[in-house]
Amino acid sequence: MLLKKTEKARLEFSPGMRTLSLRERSLLLLAQDKPLCELQAMYDGGGAQIVESLLRQGYLTASSVRKPKPGSPARSLAGARMYLFDICERLFARRDPVQAQHFREALRAAKDPVGMLEVGNALFEEVTRAAGAERAAALRERFRCLLPHGVVHHESV
Repeated sequence: MLLKKTEKARLEFSPGMRTLSLRERSLLLLAQDKPLCELQAMYDGGGAQIVESLLRQGYLTASSVRKPKPGSPARSLAGARMYLFDICERLFARRDPVQAQHFREALRAAKDPVGMLEVGNALFEEVTRAAGAERAAALRERFRCLLPHGVVHHESV
């Protein structure tokens, strides 16, 4: 999904109009025709909350056009797998080393896309329990953006 600035967003950049925070304004500046997942990944994942707020306030609108742009993130199973490893390390390595080791082993053992998606689903369920549904949804959306177009997406991924 691509995001587009609204007229309200254009007015925000008019002289004398400063209603948003610096982070909100900088994300809004970059938002035109950018994929949702790219903006959500900004500020170490904090972009997800900012995008949600800008959408809710009417500064951004969603466009369902899905044409790849030059410089968009590469889609590959290897990249998606590495993203799952990264989530595992960042969210579970210190908090629950046993759980982190379980996910590492499961990801190494997943030799096909279906197996990797199953491990991803289990990982996102644990993220929901540990960090909340909103954080899990943001990470899930970024994961979807990394998967190649030919990979069948499970409904829960």
